[in-house]
Amino acid sequence: SALYVADWVADLVPDVVGALDQDVIVETTVDSHLQDAAGRAITETLDKSGKSFGVSQGALVAVDGTGAVRAMVGGRDYRKSQFNRAVEAKRQPGSAFKPFVYLTALEFGLVPETVRVDQPVRIGKWEPKNYEKTYRGPVTLQTALALSINTVAVELANEVGPAGVVATAHRLGIKSDMQPNPSIALGTSEVSPLELVTAYAPFANGGFAISPHVIARVRSSDGKLLYARPTQPMGRIVDARCVAMMNAMLHETLVSGTARHADLPGWPAAGKTGTSQDYRDAWFIGYTGTLVA
Repeated sequence: SALYVADWVADLVPDVVGALDQDVIVETTVDSHLQDAAGRAITETLDKSGKSFGVSQGALVAVDGTGAVRAMVGGRDYRKSQFNRAVEAKRQPGSAFKPFVYLTALEFGLVPETVRVDQPVRIGKWEPKNYEKTYRGPVTLQTALALSINTVAVELANEVGPAGVVATAHRLGIKSDMQPNPSIALGTSEVSPLELVTAYAPFANGGFAISPHVIARVRSSDGKLLYARPTQPMGRIVDARCVAMMNAMLHETLVSGTARHADLPGWPAAGKTGTSQDYRDAWFIGYTGTLVA
């Protein structure tokens, strides 16, 4: 799995030191123990469940609260496929995009205890449905996010405006173009795993922007320092109160919602599931105070 990292780093080095006419030594941010664990996680999951779900590939990326990439796996086997899915693949995130809808709603003045009605919704000719094809009536925003209720997410996006949701996602770190239409609430605009993990990082680090990076230092073969990553913080982009509310809601997803299998007993953790294309794409973005994956 480390070959995906090496390939990516080789592509990035000229961006930080310019064209090279000599060998260099690159120090990365990757933690070898986490990298080994990430590779095992992909392989073991595909070995266990890949055949039954018709899935042959997966990817994983983990960053810390500063944006340092601590582990990255671009696919099952680099020798068979050099395509780095963690960085280059763009897929619909499905419900894993909903936190940006809810954060926008909180910034509009709503709170986790705010009640909205889970009921049939129609916007023009579009009638979004819940996964279970049932409706629960009045629910809090916290419950709606934990259970990934589509109708409430669509109502909220309509309430705050799809353009506002897109602006929130871009502010948190999504670089890809997104269409500000009502279906944005259900994660229909494609993003990469690295982008989505980057955009969740402000929930984990207290509300601060990050820039994902994997190169810490570059030296010439004789030891001369050619590049060192600047360490200055990038500034607050989410109010601390909104971060706390988002963490409470996304923690509930692990306790009573769609991500119960990802709960870490004894560790404060949070996250969100997402599926799209009839389970062709299945996501989980999870985080603790020190790592987002």
